[in-house]
Amino acid sequence: MANVTVIGAQWGDEGKGKLVDWLSNRADVVVRFQGGHNAGHTLVVDGTVYKLSLLPSGVVQGKLSIIGNGVVVDPWALFSEIAKVEAQGLTITPDLLNIADNACLILPIHSELDIAREAAAGAGKIGTTGRGIGPAYEDKVGRRAIRVADLEDLDALSGKIDRLLTHHNALRQGLGLPDVDVAALTDQLKEIAPRLLPYARPVWYVLDKARQDGKRILFEGAQGALLDIDHGTYPFVTSSNTVAGQAAAGSGLGPKSVGYVLGILKAYTTRVGSGPFPTELFDEIGKGIATRGHEFGTVTGRARRVGWLDAVLARQSIAINGIDGIALTKLDILDGIETIKVCVGYKVADKVLDYLPAGFKAQQGIEPIYEELPGWSESTQGARSWKDLPGNAVKYVRHIEELIGAPVALLSTSPERDDTILMRDPFQD
Repeated sequence: MANVTVIGAQWGDEGKGKLVDWLSNRADVVVRFQGGHNAGHTLVVDGTVYKLSLLPSGVVQGKLSIIGNGVVVDPWALFSEIAKVEAQGLTITPDLLNIADNACLILPIHSELDIAREAAAGAGKIGTTGRGIGPAYEDKVGRRAIRVADLEDLDALSGKIDRLLTHHNALRQGLGLPDVDVAALTDQLKEIAPRLLPYARPVWYVLDKARQDGKRILFEGAQGALLDIDHGTYPFVTSSNTVAGQAAAGSGLGPKSVGYVLGILKAYTTRVGSGPFPTELFDEIGKGIATRGHEFGTVTGRARRVGWLDAVLARQSIAINGIDGIALTKLDILDGIETIKVCVGYKVADKVLDYLPAGFKAQQGIEPIYEELPGWSESTQGARSWKDLPGNAVKYVRHIEELIGAPVALLSTSPERDDTILMRDPFQD
């Protein structure tokens, strides 16, 4: 059976939660494969709003939901999130949720380090969420992390904690923080272990069996491709690989299992935090888009920066992710705008580029080259078929397909699950 990998084609916040929830109807298993609780998905189902950070979106549908080895897991944040969704009527059990036993943990010391370093950076801060994701990944690649499976052997924790704190205490002293209270950290891990371990599984094994049984697997990305640690607007990126290829490494299945790659693309562009943004708007049009689109971060509540659709970046995302089709979201937010702009190229000094240069100075010096398209006054909100769309809205979508070199497989016209126009089912074999 066909599998599907969903990734954000911009800087995140493209509306992946709704689309993953919608696709979960066609899936048997939903997998998170990177990131931590620094990203969020908002799902609106029958008027109920679910805000998920670490839990895969499949939990709302009652589908087997897996947190893969590519994710860094804050167990205290996880159980807080579980409590919130259970208060909304969901039931989260180890039969529904599996966590990779080889996933690395985010500890309280990671958040403390994250916040202290951002504060020390002053104007040079990257704009992290302060939730410890970066420091946790640093410990992972430094081979000193505490992993889920380590909680099974509490007697061996002492040596692992000592190794970890040899690194952390040196950093903390340089930042003016006190040394870590070893006893308190040890007690925290011993207290959380019996709560977390029932969810632990060799998820590569679980997924391989699901694949052999012909189950449909949906890989759910967090953030967006332009925040990828390798391919994003470095250093204003996240600490993990967010591109589609990570679905294989971050879950334990091979590259052929990634399946159909669906890129989620807003009909305009947003980003949270610092970093280059060639098409950013500072005028009343930008403010209007932000207001209508409710552009605030699911996790942090931070206001998102808003700009016109950047077809240059979209083409680049399509290339580095191997995107087969696009889900275009929030088309309805452009309703009523007389003239809509789309960035089709960059002018950098005396050169015209059709890609984002890697150098920070060059990125800062980009002058966008725009095409202007006629807008529409009619409403597209809630449209569920092409015939429900204004003519200029259809032309806008078709022109985007031409500019980015990929077909629009799905079109979303509101946050509601069913307000989606399907051109191609990504799970189609």
